[in-house]
Amino acid sequence: MTIDLTRRTLLQLAGASSLAVAAAAAARAEGNLQGTGPTYASRTPMRVGMVTLRVRSLDTVADYYRDVIGLTVMERSATAAKLGTSGITLLVLEARPDAAIEPRNAAGLYHTAFLMPTRKDLARWLVAAASHRVKLSGFADHLVSESVYLDDPEGNGIEVYADRDPSQWQWSEGSVKMASDELNIPDLLSLTNPRVPDYARAPDGLRIGHMHLRVGDLAQAHGFYHGTIGLDPTRSRNGAAFLSSGRYHHHLGMNVWQSQGAGQRDDQTTGLAWFSLVTAKQEILAAQAERLRKGGTQVTTLADGVEAIDPWGTRVRLLRI
Repeated sequence: MTIDLTRRTLLQLAGASSLAVAAAAAARAEGNLQGTGPTYASRTPMRVGMVTLRVRSLDTVADYYRDVIGLTVMERSATAAKLGTSGITLLVLEARPDAAIEPRNAAGLYHTAFLMPTRKDLARWLVAAASHRVKLSGFADHLVSESVYLDDPEGNGIEVYADRDPSQWQWSEGSVKMASDELNIPDLLSLTNPRVPDYARAPDGLRIGHMHLRVGDLAQAHGFYHGTIGLDPTRSRNGAAFLSSGRYHHHLGMNVWQSQGAGQRDDQTTGLAWFSLVTAKQEILAAQAERLRKGGTQVTTLADGVEAIDPWGTRVRLLRI
């Protein structure tokens, strides 16, 4: 498989006639760190921990994340599956065989973003995806990162991406410069051999770099995730806002592109059950819990933290690790 053939294959899988079209498809969905240590996204005071999804077909969806993303199935029963890498749980699937599929104009999950440790890992994954003819929905160069988009079998959005080195991120007055430019696929694939897929499983350093949510109102979402949860704004544009901890480009994206005015989510449908933000600092967790209680947010105490519910019913667990 040559680089040109791989490039055409990727375009076909994305249903696009050009890379520019594929980048445009990714524009609404929204690197290159060296070594095997934690990426920048995981070295911040808070970071994304794990995600739990409600799914109709447990085996189908679990097999997809195993075969396409490369996650290891750590536990599986008739009612749930736990997947991750290097012994760390990243994704839990809960079986809801009778659930309706959550509509795309509801609040909830836009995508879960799996962060590759290096740009070469992203290239290796992309070759494997092409060789297995995985259906893709878009590609984009976001300046801070390079991304590929796809959906799992029940329509839950996925981003697979690699960050550029933070020294290349451009900040101005607290806002980081991002874009949705055309992804240079030939340059990306030059890092690996496109004729020989060698991505059998996710690298040990794979983590969830960020979450992107559909919300009903950006100002209300900002009030909850910034004012109460404590994430800092990093960028806003055209119906979307991005927040992070520790000057990461974003641990959380929020948009109203399809969900403006959405009401409470139906927890009997498929989709995002909850996600976690984790910290090693007790004082951060204590401050979060205090703000939640003072703000009148419904809070449930957990063994290692608290669970809060955002204005649309999405559950966020704030946990100490």
